[in-house]
Amino acid sequence: MSDLTATASGGAKANIGVIGLGVMGASLARNLAHHDNTVAVYNRHSSKTVDFMKSYGSEGAFIPSETMEEFVASLAKPRKVILMITAGPATDAVIDELLGVMEPEDIIIDGGNSFYEDTIRREKNVSAHGLHFVGCGISGGEEGALKGPSMMPGGSDWSWEYLKPIFESIAAKAEGEPCVTHIGENGAGHFVKMVHNGIEYADMQLIGESYDLMRRGLGMSPTEIGDVFDDWNKGELDSYLVEITSEVLHHTDAKTGKPFVDVVVDQAGMKGTGTWTVQTALSLAVPVTGIAEAVFARGLSGQTEQRKENLANPLAGPDGRIDLSAAGMDKAAFVEAIRQALYASKIVAYAQGFDEIQAGAEEHNWHIDLGAVARIWRGGCIIRAKFLNRISDAYDSGRKFSSLLFADYFKSAVEDAQAAWRKVVAAAAQAGIPVPAFASSLSYYDGLRSGRLPAALVQGQRDFFGAHTYKRVDMPGTFHTLWAKEGRQEVSSN
Repeated sequence: MSDLTATASGGAKANIGVIGLGVMGASLARNLAHHDNTVAVYNRHSSKTVDFMKSYGSEGAFIPSETMEEFVASLAKPRKVILMITAGPATDAVIDELLGVMEPEDIIIDGGNSFYEDTIRREKNVSAHGLHFVGCGISGGEEGALKGPSMMPGGSDWSWEYLKPIFESIAAKAEGEPCVTHIGENGAGHFVKMVHNGIEYADMQLIGESYDLMRRGLGMSPTEIGDVFDDWNKGELDSYLVEITSEVLHHTDAKTGKPFVDVVVDQAGMKGTGTWTVQTALSLAVPVTGIAEAVFARGLSGQTEQRKENLANPLAGPDGRIDLSAAGMDKAAFVEAIRQALYASKIVAYAQGFDEIQAGAEEHNWHIDLGAVARIWRGGCIIRAKFLNRISDAYDSGRKFSSLLFADYFKSAVEDAQAAWRKVVAAAAQAGIPVPAFASSLSYYDGLRSGRLPAALVQGQRDFFGAHTYKRVDMPGTFHTLWAKEGRQEVSSN
C-alpha cells in the first residue's frame, strides 16, 4: 500500500500493537506512542489506517500494516496485541484470525467492554493454543484513552509481567500512582469493569434524581442547579460526574438559546454493562438495589408509548412541587438535605458494587485486592471520586467488615446523613417526584438495620405452596409443615 510505510525508522519492531482504530483505539494507540512505545496499528478497513497515519503519524513511533500477517510480523516477541473493537462476534472473529498467525507465548488483550463470561471462554480457547489472553477493562472514554485511563487487566501473572511497564506508562496517575493493577485470572478484569459501569449507572441516576428534586420540586433553573453542583464538587462529593453535571447544566444550546438540558430527549440509552451487573448480582444472590433501579429507570425512560398515553390520559397524583413547610425546611436547607441524601446513597451504591466484586471473586476463585481496585478508580475512570481514598483506606486497614457500610468512616457518614435522607425521600413521595435510587438505597440501609425481616413469612408461604422447607430460630435442622394434613404437624427433612 503506497500510503502506508511497512516499518518504523531503523527497521525496529513494535513492542505493542493495536487492532481497531475507531475513536477509542486511535486514542489508545496515540497514548501508547506518547509514552515511548513503538506501536503497530491495524484496522480491517485499511483506509482507516491511512487516515490515522495522516492525522497522527507524527506523534510517535507507529508501524502501520495493511494485512494481519504484516501486522503480526511487525511485533517483537512475545507479541502483545490490544483489540479495540466491538464486543461480541467481531472480537471472536479477530481472535480466531490472530490464532492463525500468532505463536505460543504471544499475548492477546481484549480492551473492549466484553462480558466477563465471554472472557473466561476466550481465555480457555486461547490458552489451548499455547497463547495468553487478557481481558482488560478500560475506563475513561475517549479522553481517558488518550490522556490516561483507569485499566483493569485480568489474565495470567506471566502476561502481567510483560504488560505492567507498558500499561503503567499510559494509565492515569492518582497521587503519583498509576491507575492500573493486575485484577486476577481470566475474566476478573472484565468482571471488575462491569461492576464499575454498574456503579456508574447508579451514580448518574442519583445525580439525576438530585437535579429533578431541585428542578421540579424547588423550581430552580438549570444554571442555579449547575451552581449547586459546582459547589458540591468542592467538598466530599468531589467527583468527575458531579463536575461534568455542573458543566452540562451551565451549557446553553446555541441553536435555540435554551438550556441545553431542555432540548435533549429524556430517554437514556444503555450498552449492556449495567444490565450485566444486575443479572450477575442476581445469579450471585447479591442485592445491588441502587444499580438495579438505575437500570430500570433508563428502561422506563424508553417506555415512550406508555408515557405518551399519560399525556392524553394523565395518571392522577401530586404536581411535583416540594412542600417546604411540610418538610420543615427552607429552600437552602432542603438543597443541603439533597446533598446529604446523594452522598449517603452514593456510599450504598459503592458498597453494593464492592459486595458484588467480592462475591464474584469467591465464586471464580479470583484473589481480588479490593483496596487496589478503589485506588485505580481514583483517576482516569468515569466514577473517579475523592472518597475512593476512603474506600481504599477501609480495605487496607486490616479491619474486617461485611460491608463498607460498617467501616468506621462510611458508617458515621451515612448515620449523619440519614435524617436528611429520610426527609428527602418522604418529601419526594409527597410531591410525586420519582426517586427510585434514593428510596431503594435507603430501604437497603434499613434492611441491614432490621433485626427481623419479613422473609420469615415468605419462607412460610414457600413451604405452604411448594414444600420448600424452612429453618427454625430455636433448633438446628431443616423442617417442613404438613399443611394439607389435619393438625399440620412439623416434620424434619434432614
